[in-house]
This record gives sequence, C-alpha cells and structure tokens, in this order.
Amino acid sequence: MKIIVVADTHKDYRKYRGIVEKNTDADLIIHLGDGEHEFNDVKAEFPQLNFIFVQGNCDFGNSKLLEVVEASGFNILCVHGHEYNVQGGLDALVSEAKAHNCKIALYGHTHMYRTEFTDGVYVMNPGAVDSPRGKNKPSYGVININADGKVTMNIIAIK
Repeated sequence: MKIIVVADTHKDYRKYRGIVEKNTDADLIIHLGDGEHEFNDVKAEFPQLNFIFVQGNCDFGNSKLLEVVEASGFNILCVHGHEYNVQGGLDALVSEAKAHNCKIALYGHTHMYRTEFTDGVYVMNPGAVDSPRGKNKPSYGVININADGKVTMNIIAIK
C-alpha cells in the first residue's frame, strides 16, 4: 500500500496538484491541514483517488481535527499537530496515537519534516509544501506498507 502524506500547502495549489499528479498510483492521499481550499480543488480534479483531510490551525471549514484511518491492518492517526504541542515534543502525539490503537501517527504544523519510530509508533511529519522552515526544501511524505506489514517512510523534496 502506498500512502502520500502532505501538510501545510497554504494555498499553493500548483505544488499540491503536482504531488497528486505524480502519485496517482497511491492508495491514499492524506492532507494534514492548512490547505483546505486547494485540497478541495485538487480532490475534485482526481475523483478516482482516495483522499483524507484534517483541519489545521489556518483552516476554517467543517473538517475534523483528528481522523483515524485503517490501512493494511494499521490504524493511522492523522492530525495537524497544533493541539498536541508538537513543537515542544512528540509525547502528547504518541500518547494520542496509542489511545486510538494507532501504530502510525502523522502530523504537520511545524513546517519541518521528521520520521522516527518512538515508543512503538511510527511518526511522520512530511514537512511543508509551502514555506518550509530551517534549511528544508518543500516536501511531502511517502509511506509504503508491504504485504508482510513492513512500514517504510520517506521524505520527498519538491523541485
């Protein structure tokens, strides 16, 4: 199973659409917030694809703040991150993932990519499509779950 993970597009429709267009073979495309308008526009252009969106601190629609998705036998926690103090650490996020029986936790908000395995949970921040912080380039994440349940997480820089 191939999962594309995007966060913080902040109205950059062109880059977000480009990511989706390059990954039409994905089984699931998850947007972790701060980009509801371009999410809705791109989702409408690719009705054959499976999309998930969670609301970020810069979104004002009626989207959920937290979504748990099942994929290849794994529960995946999807949040933007602002409600879990992710800039101060991942303890609250990992705790929330465990409370929902999730083995994978996804978040955005910090505009800095990160992947790790902590306390039994795979954690990914795909970085930001728009306005990455630090010396990072714009980026998104790819999660692959093979038939044996092996999880790989990669960050892809956007050119």
